Amino acid sequence: MKLQKYILLGILLLALPTESYQQELRCNVQINSQKIQGTNRQLFQTLQTAVYEFMNNTPWTNHIYGQDERIECNVMLTLNEQIGSDEFRGTIQIQSRRPIFGTSYNTTMLNIVDNNLQFRYIEFDQLEFSDTRHGNNLTSILAYYAYIILGFDYDSFSYLGGTEYFQKAERIVNNAQNTTDGERGWKAYEGNRKNRYWLIENILNTKYRPLREVNYKYHRLGLDRMSDKLVEGRTEIAEALTSIQRIFREKPDPYMYYLQVFFDAKSDELVNLFTESFPAEKTRVVNILTEVDNANVSKYNRITSTDSGGF
Repeated sequence: MKLQKYILLGILLLALPTESYQQELRCNVQINSQKIQGTNRQLFQTLQTAVYEFMNNTPWTNHIYGQDERIECNVMLTLNEQIGSDEFRGTIQIQSRRPIFGTSYNTTMLNIVDNNLQFRYIEFDQLEFSDTRHGNNLTSILAYYAYIILGFDYDSFSYLGGTEYFQKAERIVNNAQNTTDGERGWKAYEGNRKNRYWLIENILNTKYRPLREVNYKYHRLGLDRMSDKLVEGRTEIAEALTSIQRIFREKPDPYMYYLQVFFDAKSDELVNLFTESFPAEKTRVVNILTEVDNANVSKYNRITSTDSGGF
């Protein structure tokens, strides 16, 4: 009887969830508050800890993740001014990475700088989030980008696999539509159409669906094959760029923020990928990239000007 009791206890302990197999993100957090003077410096360390725990300990999905499956990401808050006793304004940078099959290489998925960061924080306040209402602006922004990170990652592993998480990000935007107090970044009419509203609008707009397909082809059919089929994988990526060219020419949105987000993450990698390609493919790729991402043309010219430094 005692033996059966211990066996049952052991089974129950094994069945208990552990953090190692629950959380989706492995998120590094940094707070830069150098521009703010005369404030309790400990507050910013407490804030950094609170953001770290929020990003890493919130269950964002219903899926089980092992420690080595968690998504690597960085969140950096740069606080430029204090506009009240407990209110701050600045920027937030979001970066995420994805491992490539059969290699030790991690590809950059996101590298977004959001200039519309404004929030209130009282030291030792717990960061809490609800997907049914807009409460604390900081937690809404962090949760929004957590779902964006997940959506991009899932889209790269399966065709349109991130839809559920993009829809959750959209819900956060909808909840924030009536926000006041200068909390920018959530509305269609703000700025130059390069904010949180327009990013998720572009992603879920059916006119941009080919770019989500590119995310899948680029990573799953391209990069993930390159460890044993280098030429074939690189060819898939070149074909994906052709799809991007078609999107660019159709211009579903004249500001095309989603496209900018893609190239902010991928421009350096594209140079490395095609530097050691064969001449005809180099020329074709550079012509496409010069058209669709002219801001980085000086980078792309390196593809045809050098024969070293490839993927």
